[in-house]
This record gives sequence, C-alpha cells and structure tokens, in this order.
Amino acid sequence: MKNNENQLPQHPYQPNIKLADFEGPLDLLLHLIRQSEMDIYDIPIAEITGQYMQYLRQMQRHQLEVAGEYFVMAATLMAIKSQMLLPKPPVSEDEESIEEDPREELVEQLLEYQRYKQAAEKLKDKEAFRQKEFTRTAMAVPSEFIHPHTAPGTTIEQLKEAFEQVLKKHQSLEPETATVAPEKTTVEQRIRFVMQRVSQGAVAFEELFADLKTRDNLVTTFLAVLELAKHRRIVLHQAARFAPLILTPGKLSEED
Repeated sequence: MKNNENQLPQHPYQPNIKLADFEGPLDLLLHLIRQSEMDIYDIPIAEITGQYMQYLRQMQRHQLEVAGEYFVMAATLMAIKSQMLLPKPPVSEDEESIEEDPREELVEQLLEYQRYKQAAEKLKDKEAFRQKEFTRTAMAVPSEFIHPHTAPGTTIEQLKEAFEQVLKKHQSLEPETATVAPEKTTVEQRIRFVMQRVSQGAVAFEELFADLKTRDNLVTTFLAVLELAKHRRIVLHQAARFAPLILTPGKLSEED
C-alpha cells in the first residue's frame, strides 16, 4: 500500500506520526508501539486502539485506499478493548482465579511478525553488502596446466583391470618356490623395451608381458607403461569395454 507522507495533527494523547508505507496492520501496530514507547507485552489497548483508528481516519481523509485487513485489525482491537472494559465476574475464595488476557494472541502475532521483520532486515543488509562486492569472472585455465588424460578413452581403472588379467594368465607359469635374487630387470630397461616395441607399430598391452615369467618382471613392465603414459610418450586406446588395450606412440614421442 503506497501512501504519501503527511503530518498528522498533534493530539495530547497521540505521538507525532506520519503517513508512510506499511506492509500490513501488524507493521502499523509495531510502528505505533515504538513511537509511543509502549511495552509490547503490556499494550495499553485503549490508547493503541485510539491511535490506530486515528491513523485509518487520516488515510480516508486523504482519499487513500485502505486494505480490508486494516479494518479487520481495527475490529479486533475494538473487541479486545471491549473485553477488557467488561467487569470481571466475582470469584469465591475457594476457587482459583485464572484470568485470560484478551491481548495475548495479538501480542504473540506481533512478536512473531517482529522476528520475521528483523530477519528480513538482516538479509537485506547482507544483500546490500554483497552488491558492493565485485566478483571476478572465471579465468581460462592456462594451456601449460592442461594435460590430456592418461589415455584417450582409457581410464586408470581399465588399465588396472587389463593388468589383473595379465597376472591371472601368468599365475600358472610362475614356480611355486623361487630363490630370492636381486632384481635383474629395472623399470628403465622395460621403458626402453616398451618404446622399442611401440616404435615399430601399434602393440597390444598383453604382448608386452609375453616373454615374462616372474611377478616382479610383470610389475616392473606395468610400472614402465604407467611412467610412459604419464609423460605422454605412449597413448593407450581401447575400442570398447573389455576390448584389448592398444599402445601407440604418444605426442612427445612423435616430437622426439
């Protein structure tokens, strides 16, 4: 409801208020209570009703449209005022006097509305503060930090599954007992072996392990493949799920 600001005439029992924008009758009541410095838990109902009705009359005098909910609140205030003016029924000494305050429901509504209004004001302040901040747009990732995947279309999990299949095939070839001896094949040696095979053309992943008999050599060759893929010296391809892995020369290998 949009109203123009107009000064109300001074009244000996009424505070100086202005016609302003209110979000509803509860908002108007809170305004009147604060202006008169009333205790919201002990509202002088006769005084607040008089101020409220004066406000509505002033709005009508300026030919301003008054929503129906304002008149509903006016009727509520009048009803509460009437209840408080009625004489209390006599109570005997044996009976406990339990008096219900007719203002209780109105006070609860005002307190709840006040909580929501305070929360809304805090959110509004946060919004105003956020609007003063400048958010930098997302920057493009520098090209030197962009690296291809370990293998286009091939994940580490697929590479792991392929190596597990190799281990299963070689389990029957590995002797049940073996003599502990120093490792004769190093990762560097297997790297040279893999690069030599790949340089001659595409090679299947399993073919790299065909001449190996021990688990140590199998693992060493697998580590060599991982190292070459990490540095983009080779590329692994897999046409479909469970299809053979194929090794081809990588980008860095081609540049060499």
